[in-house]
Order: sequence, then structure tokens, then C-alpha cells
Amino acid sequence: MTKRLHDITNFGGTDADEDALLIEAFEDHRAFESLKAHKRFCVLGRKGSGKTAIFKKFLSQGSWDKFAFGHTFSDYPWHFHEKQKSIGVPEEQCYVQSWQYLCYITLAKLLLNNDSSQPYSDGAAEHLSRLERFVLDSYGTRDPDVTQIFTPSKTLKFSGDVGVNWKILKGGLKIESAPISDLPLIVQEVNQNIRHATIQSLNPALDYYVLFDQLDLGFSLEARDYTSRIVGLLLAAREINLHARSAGKRVTIGVFLRDDIYDRLQFEDKNKITENFCDHVVWDHGPKSNTLKSLMEKRIKVVFSASRQKWDEVFDERHEMSGRQRKYNYILDRTFLRPRDMIKFCNECLNSVRAAGGNPDMFENKHIIDAQENFSDYLHRELDDEIHKHIPEYRRYFEVIKNLDSLQFTLKDFEEVWAARKNLFSGNEDPITALRELFDFSVVGYLALGGGGGGSQYVWKYKDARSQFNEGAAQLRVHPGFKEVLGLKKFTRAG
Repeated sequence: MTKRLHDITNFGGTDADEDALLIEAFEDHRAFESLKAHKRFCVLGRKGSGKTAIFKKFLSQGSWDKFAFGHTFSDYPWHFHEKQKSIGVPEEQCYVQSWQYLCYITLAKLLLNNDSSQPYSDGAAEHLSRLERFVLDSYGTRDPDVTQIFTPSKTLKFSGDVGVNWKILKGGLKIESAPISDLPLIVQEVNQNIRHATIQSLNPALDYYVLFDQLDLGFSLEARDYTSRIVGLLLAAREINLHARSAGKRVTIGVFLRDDIYDRLQFEDKNKITENFCDHVVWDHGPKSNTLKSLMEKRIKVVFSASRQKWDEVFDERHEMSGRQRKYNYILDRTFLRPRDMIKFCNECLNSVRAAGGNPDMFENKHIIDAQENFSDYLHRELDDEIHKHIPEYRRYFEVIKNLDSLQFTLKDFEEVWAARKNLFSGNEDPITALRELFDFSVVGYLALGGGGGGSQYVWKYKDARSQFNEGAAQLRVHPGFKEVLGLKKFTRAG
């Protein structure tokens, strides 16, 4: 029996941690494929673009020839990690060695506890034995808790019953053990030994991934240590990946990071990482990009038990929305081209069906329209999570936008309303800066006039991360997704 809309609870969750359909209906994004093939290691994207979905997919598909370990930092003991900060090196380098140490210990966990091919060769046996003795002597187990790697009570041991025989020097003298607090003093030598033992132990026929997600949890523009930690991780990941690649091993230390945070990082060789090792999680942008329609069709197939599989079998595209738009394009324009936005809008369409009563076979225009108010409120709350640390004044900027009363406006319109609401501001703010900051978070876009070939179109930051605000633009527009929450009743402002 074919299911109807009333039989469907939802199309999944907007958060990867709560999305029951994430794995079953996973969309193989280009960024996922490049990470899987060890071509790129830094996955960038806006909040909600699907980075964590890719992260979780890797962790779910472990097999005899693929191993993945995921680091998340909601409960990570950062205060212990911070004590491993190297002294006397450039700021961007101060955490590189401690990240490398953590990555090598994580790879050791995979080798000692998950990889049944080990030792994969006679040559690897000696290296694996040394690695196992170091981990066992230092942490008391072959499978150490990664959140306790830098715990002060730990003592690193470089010789044991069978002899690790690593030459670790401190003050010019060879040492056999050292408290974890002394690691910054000897970490470079320790890492050289662990790196050699680990990489030589890796089976070149198998795939290994050490992945880092949720790095935005401690984000603060004012926290220089946060910036140093993130830069250190990126540099450490690049170095380990290059060492592994040169040794013919299929290893990726992968980093999942919000693109707005990455854009604010400044460090030497950033452009090399950007050009050669970064991939962006984007949707419906460019001729070969993944589409949110394809993502939803995988979910449609699952929730309808394959009785329906296509978008047009659920959304009635025979009747266009206003502006002669197909429903897909109409919904897409109200999102930031993110999976969570599309899933949320479709779930609100289901709520509209229930509220309207009856038992329709497909989503109709009225269901799309009725879904907009709740979706607009959701989009505003999502924006608040991102923007409040960057632009503390943004709520006052929104009050100005509300007084525009329309989606489309000119710079003159904005300046007039700004002047009328100047009591909101302390005197240091100005309308051009406000629009530039709102553009950076895709609250507003501007009309770019076509060149010789014509084709004027609106420029949005969420579609082109490299775009810059044009204060000379003749026409501006508020993102349609905010129309209802900001109470904008008209499309064009009256002259």
C-alpha cells in the first residue's frame, strides 16, 4: 500500500546528531568522496551544510579494510592540551607538535585494537612492537582514552621490559621516562620516533582516518589561543598526511571546520592548504554540484518505503508558485542551500498538511505558503547562533530592516530608515558598515548588473564565499527566508 503524507512523521532531523535518517539516506557529497580518496583533508562549510553528516558517515562505515576514529570536543579536556603549548616558536606553530602527538596516539589505537592485519609484514612487526610497548608502558593499556592523553598523572616511558629503544634527549642526556608535563620539552623527538613507528606499521592496502569535528564549540574572535589551536591542527594534519603519502600509506587526518572561522585564520601557507587540501560542502551551486533535491529524494525513498522516490511524486509541480517558480526553486530561494534548511522546510510542509486537515496526496502551493512562517523563525534562530559572536549589534540592524517594510530596497532607503532610528545606536555605527556585515552573513544581497552579455543577478555570500559587498550597488535585497520573521510585507519598497 502506497503511503500518503499523513503517514509520514518527518523527513529527518535538522541536526546530524538527531537525524535518524542520516546514514540510511546519506548523500555522497563530493567533499565526502575527496576525503575518502585521501585527496583533501580540510572540509569547510557553513553551519548546517553537512560537515557533521560526512563525519558521522565515516565513523559508521568501519570495516576490515577501513578504520576511522572521530574526535569531538564537547567534553575534551582543553586545559590539559593547553599545557602542551610549545614555547619559543611562532604563535601559529605552538600547538603543531601536541596535535601531531595526539594524532599518532590515535593511529596507534587503531593499529593495536582494530586492524586485524597487524603486523601486516615482517618489517612492520618490529615497529608495531615498539609502538605497543610505548603505549602500554605510558598509558597502562593498548587502548588509551584519548581524552586522557595529556592528563598530568601520565608518565611517558621510552624503554621497558622488551625495550622501546627510542633515543629521547633532554638537556643533552638520554632519558628513559618523563612526566607528561615535560612533553613540550621533548615532543619533537618523541613525535619523530612515534611517526616513524606508526607510519611503518600502517598497512598500505588499508585506509585509516583520524577526524576532528565540532571545533567551533570554543570559537571566539577574542581568544587567540583558540586561533592558535585551530591553525596548529591544520598544520599538523597537513604534515602527517604528506608524510603518510610519501610513504605510500592511505592515511588522512581530516579537519571539519566552519568556513567563516577558516576565513578569519591568518597563517603562513594558508593559501597552499586552501588551494590543495580544502573542499567545500556546497549544494545547488555550479553545474556539477550535489543538489538538495537529490538529498531529499533519498529521504523520500526511505520514508515512503520506496513507493515514492522522486521529488515530483511528493511535491505537486504541476501548479507553479508565485513568480512562475517551481516549488523546489521557491523553497530553495528561502534557504541558505543547506541540508538542514531543506529538511526543516519539508518538515514544516508536513505540519501544514496536518494543520489544514484532509488527506492530500501531494504537497500543494498552500502547504508551502503555510510552512514559511515557522521556517522563517527557524532561520532567524539559526542565524542568531552564528552571528551574535561576530556582530553583537545585529539585532539593532534588524530593527532598521523591519522598518523598510519590504524585501527589496536601495542604499538611500536604508540610510533614511537608519537616520529615523538613530536612537538605537551609540553613534559609532554607520549604515554602510551594517550592510557590509549583514552581507557577510547573507542577510542581504546586492544586484550585480550584467556585463556585455547581460544577465544581472543578486550576489549572496552563501553562494559565493569570496564575494565582497558592493556599496555602490543600486539595488539590495533581504534574504527571502527572513521575510516573515522580520514582518516584511511587500516585495519592493514604495518610492
